[in-house]
Amino acid sequence: MARATTDPQITIVPNPNRVVIRVDGAIIADSTRALVMRAPGTPDQHYIPREHVDMTRLSRTTHRTHCPYKGDASYWTIRGDARVIENGVWSYEDPLEEMALIKGYLAFYQDRVDRVEEGPPTE
Repeated sequence: MARATTDPQITIVPNPNRVVIRVDGAIIADSTRALVMRAPGTPDQHYIPREHVDMTRLSRTTHRTHCPYKGDASYWTIRGDARVIENGVWSYEDPLEEMALIKGYLAFYQDRVDRVEEGPPTE
């Protein structure tokens, strides 16, 4: 588990469950190795290993943001069968040292995708 050394306190823990993210009925991400980031005042956020995301559905955009606790975020647009979700995915490709666990992981705006399913891992 990693903790930020700055306030607010941010924690990152492995998610013991399977996480599936769907857009237009298609599975965009499916992982049993997701991480959960918890920060005061915000909902828990799933971070999915890039190799568990259908990258053929994503296209990188030029949008960037900066978080003083995590670093600079890069964004991707999701291409579903029926719609396009601009800047619906982000990643900290070179996060600050305190957040190194999320390097190589992608996060999805949960209110923009159809569903985020979380359940026990399948055998």
